[in-house]
Amino acid sequence: MKKTFLSLFSVIFISLLSLMSTFTTAQEVTSGKPDGSVIEVLLIDGYNNHNWRETSPVLKRNLEETGLFEVTVATAPEEKKMDTFQPKFSDYDVVVLNFNDNKKNQQWSENTKKAFQDYVQNGGGVVVYHAANNAFTDWKEYNLMTAVGGWGGRNKTHGPYFYLKDGKPFHDYQSDGPCGHHGPQHEFQIILYEEHPITKGLPPKFMHVSDELYCYLRGPAENTKILAYAHSPKEKRGSGRDEPQLMVTEYGKGRIFHIAYGHAGKHCRAVSFILPFIRGTQWAATGTVTIPVPPDMPTEEKSMTRD
Repeated sequence: MKKTFLSLFSVIFISLLSLMSTFTTAQEVTSGKPDGSVIEVLLIDGYNNHNWRETSPVLKRNLEETGLFEVTVATAPEEKKMDTFQPKFSDYDVVVLNFNDNKKNQQWSENTKKAFQDYVQNGGGVVVYHAANNAFTDWKEYNLMTAVGGWGGRNKTHGPYFYLKDGKPFHDYQSDGPCGHHGPQHEFQIILYEEHPITKGLPPKFMHVSDELYCYLRGPAENTKILAYAHSPKEKRGSGRDEPQLMVTEYGKGRIFHIAYGHAGKHCRAVSFILPFIRGTQWAATGTVTIPVPPDMPTEEKSMTRD
């Protein structure tokens, strides 16, 4: 009887320790920057072939609910006032791009382009979100920052296709064809490719909600690492290739994180989007990641969405 009681006590005690450990990990206190201060984020929107009025508040919420970021939104004005759009990039640790000029051919002024280029060159962080990789087709430096992009009249002159072939990053200079494509929205697996602070601790494979899976992206893809990819199935009118979905690029002293999925607000509340997005934003701003992996991380078979 005594042995049974002690054995039962041991099981309960170990279970409690395990529960406390899980709780502590889930509630781990982190800081935005190494000095303990919050990360200042500039979120740029205003034109897009996607509903930026819906997605920008969700992106802002994803960041600010961590307590690590303070987000300022800069909405580009209508075309005749575009010369007045001159954000002071140097006031921010990282710029999140939810902007795509190609639908109405809206262009930042040359002064603003130069200021942004200098900001990144000198160490400013950038997050390229979904259709922001469609923007500024003929701005060479922007395409170097984003690594790859789609649509907007891009062709072979803008760079090769960039995807994984035989398990390795491949610059396809030979293939001609469309630039930027996705089939009908469907669930797909995000598959980790390269070890990086942004993806450290994540499951090797995790399911994303029904969303657009970009493929046939072109660009210089210089100084770029693929962190994760998804297979674009031909039966879903995809490329049949392993297409990059999470990438990082160096541009001068700047760090750029590129997340290719997240079409609408509901997609941006999927944990498979939230965690790479907030971790990627912290990394672009600071070069480090302190945000822990949450207990509601999706599995290889099942996606997870937050309210």
